[in-house]
Amino acid sequence: MRFILLPGGYSVFRFGPGQVPALDLRSQAFCCVTSTKEEVSVICASGTLEGALKAEDGWRTLKIAGPLDFSLVGVLAEASGILAAAKVSIFAVSTFDTDYLLVKAGRLDDARAALERGGHSVEIAPEQPEKPGIRDGEIRE
Repeated sequence: MRFILLPGGYSVFRFGPGQVPALDLRSQAFCCVTSTKEEVSVICASGTLEGALKAEDGWRTLKIAGPLDFSLVGVLAEASGILAAAKVSIFAVSTFDTDYLLVKAGRLDDARAALERGGHSVEIAPEQPEKPGIRDGEIRE
């Protein structure tokens, strides 16, 4: 597999049920909104949302180059198995075209090395201008 490291840091935000924040999706390289009866979770670039009940900052995002066909089996199992063996925790998100793995910034080098040892490549996406945001690894409530 080919992984692409997206630029910048990401945060996972928790909002109350039905509280979907206003988002400018055009300015996001990656953004995910998931709603359940219990909560709304948003993953997007750090420093771009306010008003969350809780936020965990300090994530980096690896995109599996796609699109991936729905008939493929074991894509996430392969990647997550390699990272689990390296003791790297992940937060996985799937879209119609591909999968994304979020890893804590402090474990990014370990994740990259493990994936490369497993026969996969990790490319760095072109940098985009950084926005002021939260320091990597910071958790807010």
